[in-house]
Amino acid sequence: MRATEFLMLGTVGWTGVGALGVLVSWLRGEKLRVKRGIQWLIGVWVVYLGVLMGVSLVQKQRVVAIGETQCFNNICFTVTGMEEVPRFVPRDGRRLVRVSIRVTNRGRSAQSNSLMKAYLVDGQERRWKESSGVNGVNLTAKVAADSSVTSEPVFEIAGDATELGLVLTQGWRQPGVLVIGDSDSVMHRRTMVKLGR
Repeated sequence: MRATEFLMLGTVGWTGVGALGVLVSWLRGEKLRVKRGIQWLIGVWVVYLGVLMGVSLVQKQRVVAIGETQCFNNICFTVTGMEEVPRFVPRDGRRLVRVSIRVTNRGRSAQSNSLMKAYLVDGQERRWKESSGVNGVNLTAKVAADSSVTSEPVFEIAGDATELGLVLTQGWRQPGVLVIGDSDSVMHRRTMVKLGR
């Protein structure tokens, strides 16, 4: 666990203890202590969120190469390649691309990352989600301990899309959004795998 994750957990724990203290003071009718306690709680979170957003805005986007592994706890993802789907009849100049991603479980029991999502971006910062119904193994599939599976999400993109990159994210419904410097944190530029096309 990184120091920034400990900091986030410490802040959340301190908030819980502080809120309990405010509740006890309120039950005792100690209005001044309640007011001070609430001011401290708000102040700490204002400072913490200010630092979080400041780091997110200043920190450069991390760009990784094909073959480089990204881990989210015990589940790791490695983009191994990308190809255009052959014999696809284009609509409105669109094309389909398939990205091969090795999903590895480094844990001691079967696990999955149920929050994982992927999307493609191009040099114009346009974004495309996975096409539904044409994928095999999902990125969220359960993987046996010390094993790997290959997921091949397919994306329908504009015909003029170039400088493609793949972003893997757990979205907004996870603690990483409050971890300073995390790729998934508030206002942070997501880590991107440069696909080279």
